[in-house]
Amino acid sequence: MSEETTITAPMPGVFYRRPNPDDASFVEEGDRVEAGDVVGLIGVMKNFHEITADAPGVVREILVGNEEAIEAGQALVRIDAA
Repeated sequence: MSEETTITAPMPGVFYRRPNPDDASFVEEGDRVEAGDVVGLIGVMKNFHEITADAPGVVREILVGNEEAIEAGQALVRIDAA
């Protein structure tokens, strides 16, 4: 049985699923990630903070949309740990 981890927002801001509007998303559901892989960005007053996976696994669910306003502590991505 695999363990699930949830990546949460460390701060309020806007969540970006891709580095630029014309680029592909950092991750999609079903993608394999390693610890430290970027899964999104949080923008706060034109500063961007990388949000990374804490552990290796498979992205199970992305809980917020691109450019969606988020709150501190909000769940962003669920990962089934390897």
